[in-house]
Amino acid sequence: MEIYDLIIIGAGPAGMTAGVFAVRKGLKTIIVSKDVGGQVNWTTDIENYMGFEEIDGQALMDKFEEQLEQHHLAEKQAGVKVLRREEDLFVVETDQAEQLKSRAVIICSGKKPKTLNVPGEKEFRNKGVSYCSTCDGPLFRDVPVAIVGGGNSAVKAALDLANYASEIHLISLTDLTADAILAERIKAIAQLKAYLKHSVIEIKGTKNVESVVVETADTKKRFELPVQGVFIEIGLDPNTDFVDETVERNEQHEIKIDCYCRTSVPGLFAAGDVSSVPEKQIIIAAGEGAKAAIKAWEYLVNKYPNECLVNS
Repeated sequence: MEIYDLIIIGAGPAGMTAGVFAVRKGLKTIIVSKDVGGQVNWTTDIENYMGFEEIDGQALMDKFEEQLEQHHLAEKQAGVKVLRREEDLFVVETDQAEQLKSRAVIICSGKKPKTLNVPGEKEFRNKGVSYCSTCDGPLFRDVPVAIVGGGNSAVKAALDLANYASEIHLISLTDLTADAILAERIKAIAQLKAYLKHSVIEIKGTKNVESVVVETADTKKRFELPVQGVFIEIGLDPNTDFVDETVERNEQHEIKIDCYCRTSVPGLFAAGDVSSVPEKQIIIAAGEGAKAAIKAWEYLVNKYPNECLVNS
């Protein structure tokens, strides 16, 4: 079986940047990911990535991918089911019943949307329940929708859906926690009504979503809002299902790393939103991916000076 110097799990900003740096260091590298771009593909306008005054997420990830392709990095489009250690090597098992082996691994698997876990959510997923306004917003033209959440992702969803929905009901368990500049922008959305300190306790319908049941936080009074779409924007959970218990995680289930992107397992690194690095921003994920690749290279040339395919 072919043995790689480095396997990178995930092809978002952290994973793709790590790939470019790893190949430039001469490491025999492969990226394994179900998709390219990850969470950034769900993002509309990006105004804080250097070099672009404004760009949407898909376009930015296309730029990343173009640069990646210039380095002829090996890629495998697959999900990762298991990551384990076998003696001195790491073994990655994919959802295509394949095994890949390497001397080091960088986990850049990002995060996935959190769920409400209320009646109707699972039943109406893709039948009115969505976790991506960028992807699904145009499907809800001229109909009422609800957005659940009060942070940046919820407010951005409101700004996006203002182009389509006839009514927008923003439902948040707390006061808005979004950045001030974003919270200010939604005041201009004529069809938006905010329900702060309220929660969604049920999603109802027949074949598709027809309404949400809302409850006030203080009096527990319940009422029903007629909507045809429910966008759940309450945060993200790290994609670490394939990581075993030997890898330390924090209270948010993020992989713990030190300032060198090292995990509790020698040879295993993590970068981007899946890790415990503070602040989840595209530019930070890219920088962490670069750092992880450099530190993985240092680890490999010190541990395997005569084996790694390095030329730098």
